[in-house]
Amino acid sequence: MGQFTLPDLRYDYGALEPHLDGRIVQLHHDKHHRAYVDGANQALERLAECRRQNDFGKIAALERALAFNLSGHVLHSIYWRNLSPDGGGPPSGELAAMIDRDFGSFAAFRGQMIEAAMTTMGSGWAALAWEPLSRRLVALELHDHQSSTTQGSVPLLVLDAWEHAYYLQYQTDKKKYFEAIWNLWDWDDVTARLRAATRLELDLEQVAEAPGGEANP
Repeated sequence: MGQFTLPDLRYDYGALEPHLDGRIVQLHHDKHHRAYVDGANQALERLAECRRQNDFGKIAALERALAFNLSGHVLHSIYWRNLSPDGGGPPSGELAAMIDRDFGSFAAFRGQMIEAAMTTMGSGWAALAWEPLSRRLVALELHDHQSSTTQGSVPLLVLDAWEHAYYLQYQTDKKKYFEAIWNLWDWDDVTARLRAATRLELDLEQVAEAPGGEANP
């Protein structure tokens, strides 16, 4: 069974300063993100053991552990790629046009994302996602890593609102962190994710034709 691995960063720990302290980046990546990778691998191993032994009494707990840890791994992997020492400013091109279309303006989008991060109950994320049914951009508030998501939506840009993402530097002034991080967004990375996501088709309204000409619902 394949193992999940901790991705390397594309920049040094201190490269995102002064907006994100190097101590935070190192601890966040090497300790917190690594813990989610290890947790996902352990959950997969224990699920495989349950199948080998035909003992499914722990399946519910293991599936919750897999969802939590694997979602944490996915979101953190996107988060690191969303950030760049050369980032910041507003986006341009097709991403900017879609943000204007779906949010009214970049300022409105930015305000909604910051408010989503500020009002997350407990620990969680704010995310810009592509919603394939309406074929539009949406802002989501994610509790922990995996709940409150819209099924089928693809995260494009994620804002980590867990305390470990900012507390060493910003302490209780988390809004200052939510505002500072806009100096680091790599809009080229977000645009590339958008282009890939727009190719997704859920086909929920199509009816497949079964052999013999009968329709399958």
